[in-house]
Amino acid sequence: MKKILRLLFVALLGLSLTSGISAQAKEKAADKKDEITIYLVRHGKTFFNTTGQVQGFADSPLTDKGIEQAKQVGKGLKNTKFDLAYSSDLGRQRNTAKLILAQNKNKTPKISEHDGFKEWNYGGFEGKTNAEMWTPIFEANGLKFDEEWTDYDKLVNKLGDEGVADAIAESDPLKVAETYEEITTRGQAAMDKVVANAKKKKAKNVLIVSSGSMIPTLLEMLVPGEYQGEAIDNCSVTTLKYHDNKYSVDKINDTQYVE
Repeated sequence: MKKILRLLFVALLGLSLTSGISAQAKEKAADKKDEITIYLVRHGKTFFNTTGQVQGFADSPLTDKGIEQAKQVGKGLKNTKFDLAYSSDLGRQRNTAKLILAQNKNKTPKISEHDGFKEWNYGGFEGKTNAEMWTPIFEANGLKFDEEWTDYDKLVNKLGDEGVADAIAESDPLKVAETYEEITTRGQAAMDKVVANAKKKKAKNVLIVSSGSMIPTLLEMLVPGEYQGEAIDNCSVTTLKYHDNKYSVDKINDTQYVE
């Protein structure tokens, strides 16, 4: 009799453990089902990137290299089914998004445009050389500016994303460059719209093409402290996960598709 009871106890314990594991597996599966993956891609290389000119709200066309970079990213992500796609009205962003989606094997969404994904507005510095805008800011902080952006991470670590943006606004001779508050206001509005649309359409994968200063700002807004001044290269992919009203970072400046 005791032997039978022991066997029954072991059987019941096994069922309990199996049930618990099954419930955990279902919970994880549900979590995965509700997760949104956001692919933040910087546009391909442009004419102004090549000539070392300031490029914010000002625009310049993708170079042959920039076009090829966008195609390479598209090929690398060709099996990813994008449910939503965004850029701003800047041609360099829009065309990069089009080139990426053109390589995709799945049915692709229409590209929606939102001003929140535009690059920072550099005001009176637009179109001028990078050195003209950046050298005084670097030197004021005991750093040296060069076209390889060697000390940029040090500048960000010292001033923060906000301090860098506001330093540009303060030094703008025309006083029309955006402040950090203005940049983040439009950026947050854009991301709020993305998430609302993703939830409404049960989207799993979202493509957003933006720019080299705006992507770090989005990161600092959504996952404070995760961005540490890393370069955001042309056509690099920065990946975020969104679940349960929270963002997390998967990768920053992934250049595997264009290397």
